Amino acid sequence: MYDSFVTDRLIDLWLTEDIGACDLTVQVMIEADETGKFHMNAREPMIVAGIEVAARVFKRYDPELKVKLLVKDGDKVEKGAILIEVEGSARSVLTAERTALNIAQRLSGIANETARYVAAIAGTKARLIDTRKTTPGLRMMEKHAVTCGGGLNHRLGLDNGVMIKDNHIAVCGSISAAVERARKKLPVLTKLEVECDRLEQVEEAVKAGADVIMFDNMSVADMTKAVAMIGGRAKTEASGGIRFETIRPIAETGVDYISTSKITQSAPAVDIGLDEA
Repeated sequence: MYDSFVTDRLIDLWLTEDIGACDLTVQVMIEADETGKFHMNAREPMIVAGIEVAARVFKRYDPELKVKLLVKDGDKVEKGAILIEVEGSARSVLTAERTALNIAQRLSGIANETARYVAAIAGTKARLIDTRKTTPGLRMMEKHAVTCGGGLNHRLGLDNGVMIKDNHIAVCGSISAAVERARKKLPVLTKLEVECDRLEQVEEAVKAGADVIMFDNMSVADMTKAVAMIGGRAKTEASGGIRFETIRPIAETGVDYISTSKITQSAPAVDIGLDEA
């Protein structure tokens, strides 16, 4: 979910970016006392995400606006569904409109794309997880959108877990040495993950006591062998170059998790509009 303090700070930045000194169009065309009632509506089927933030944009710009949420994040809606009703100063509604639409379109797009990938691996044990490849400043919200689409979150940030990658291993000299060094200072309930791109590294990571082993850009054949080699002694994650076309065969290797940046970096925005009621 969203932290309201952080969200309001972001909304202030978004509105400042879009408005500048003033919304010149409404200032020259619409009288200060004119009011209106508007609907934010879905122009295509979608899974909703970010709708609470969109509603918050209107209230942040003008607390006097009456904003009514008709759906909640995670809801699946059809084309034509009304998502938000907003009523009050026409100047305020039209000034905040684009910012509210932008965030709802972006996050709902991520939820939709996530759901598409989740459906592609249905019936396997694999669970879809996201990455840290998110839009700067929007990670909290984009990761929330992933959960709306049925995915799971990987690390929220660098402070959420230890992931030993190739450069860490190079500095320490080996996977075993890297894991040993990390374990000495690792909080007792924090997971330790090791990235491997070869089967011999997988064996070393298992023996070193890694909690999670990532298969980085491995072939489907090697991932199948690696899952059997680990035999449940650690959780497994497939990562690197995951695409919609390749995710099903990867899921069928028996991995526990599949991580991909495609659901955040490449998700197309959905079509949401604001029309006068």
